[in-house]
Amino acid sequence: MILVTGGTGLVGSHLLYHLCVENDKIRAIYRTKSSLEKVKKVFSYYTSDASLFDKIEWFKADITKVPVMILAFKGIKQVYHCAAFISFNPKDYREMRKVNIHGTAIIVNLAIDAKIDKFCFVSSIAAVGEAKNEEEMITEECEWNKELDNSGYSITKFGAEMEVWRASQEGVDVVIVNPGVILGSGFWTAGSGKLFSQVYNGFKYYTEGVTGFVGVKDVVQPMIKLMNADVKNERFILVAENKSFKDIFFTIASAFGKKRPSIATKPWQTAVFWRVAWLISKITGKAPLLSKYSARSAHAISKYSSKKIQKELGYKFEIVDNVIQKICEVYPKP
Repeated sequence: MILVTGGTGLVGSHLLYHLCVENDKIRAIYRTKSSLEKVKKVFSYYTSDASLFDKIEWFKADITKVPVMILAFKGIKQVYHCAAFISFNPKDYREMRKVNIHGTAIIVNLAIDAKIDKFCFVSSIAAVGEAKNEEEMITEECEWNKELDNSGYSITKFGAEMEVWRASQEGVDVVIVNPGVILGSGFWTAGSGKLFSQVYNGFKYYTEGVTGFVGVKDVVQPMIKLMNADVKNERFILVAENKSFKDIFFTIASAFGKKRPSIATKPWQTAVFWRVAWLISKITGKAPLLSKYSARSAHAISKYSSKKIQKELGYKFEIVDNVIQKICEVYPKP
């Protein structure tokens, strides 16, 4: 049986569909019943066959709670660990450590005890090292530098990877994927889904920072292929293209038939804004609209190479413009 953590998130829900097409025995972790509706919606983008969703054995659990997770591992032979807490709000750092590092340690310990066949962990390019300069491509060989001013998310995803590598030293075959910004349908108010909702609602601003983008299907399919291949104890960057946020916003706007954002935001402007946002959050107690780390990443030039996965699997990524077009076609318009 296959276990999927984070089954109600963007990667987890799309992964479950592709697993259900090929497998009969799948157990997925969820926290609330309402979150299952989002998974059903994702399935509906692929098929009208409700029987696929019914293949899943849903297991209510918190991955940081050992007793219930012990039960979740009964009969499990493969694990896809997709669960994570994603935030750039410094206030969430302690919770991110709890979920991303401590939670992964629990999953790893149970996987070792259960003597599972293989373990796939969804990490992030945030846990990959930086290049020497803006022109150099970032690869799996770039070492993460703990001395830098890393975001809490980056720190906790790197810490989670260390737990997964520990499993590889204790007899469990592992693969780690490091996706770029994942573009996918079904989650319009969180993560990259906000890019689509903001542009649809007339967002006016853009930055010219560059990073790696990838469609969610080009994350989950390599994961499955790696789990079924004779590949072990390796990590793979999953990036279809390196593009600027300006290009992404403009492509989304064109796909929606909306006006493109027209105001270029400079680094000094976002530097001022995140400080103002921080001050407002201190006064109101609400999460800041922009953090130091999200402001910094909006202007950074980071280019990633996916040559390793292309060489290992002969995998071909879908171009980002096509991914965006398909997502915009299913966006829930009023």
